[in-house]
Amino acid sequence: MKLIIAIIRPDRLSEVKAALFRAGVTGMTLTPVSGHGGEREVVQSYRAERVLLEFHDKVRIEMACSEPFVEPTIQAILAAARTGGVGDGKIFVQPLEQVIRIRTGERDGEALTPVTADAVQRAARTAYHEVGA
Repeated sequence: MKLIIAIIRPDRLSEVKAALFRAGVTGMTLTPVSGHGGEREVVQSYRAERVLLEFHDKVRIEMACSEPFVEPTIQAILAAARTGGVGDGKIFVQPLEQVIRIRTGERDGEALTPVTADAVQRAARTAYHEVGA
């Protein structure tokens, strides 16, 4: 099991999320973050003053993956997040010692049961129709 953390451009989030769903990865945590890597600093005017923007907005995506999903997850992020410019982001892959699903107490691989995007979308459509919308 691995914990995969990706820091990406906010404008690439929808493409990355779609690519992850196609790869069978649907469980993730998203956090808005800001940081500085190799990008140039940006100077903007704010209320007639020049302001140096040292940090850039990014999105941090975290997901726990069982071994068969690690490389497809990495490839999905690479393909969807890459623009070819400085500031595309980073992917960090760390060993994950243990995972426990709180609801059931399942551990490790059983707690990371893969759910495909089709199953998620089917369930969403079913729930949508059940509420009478």
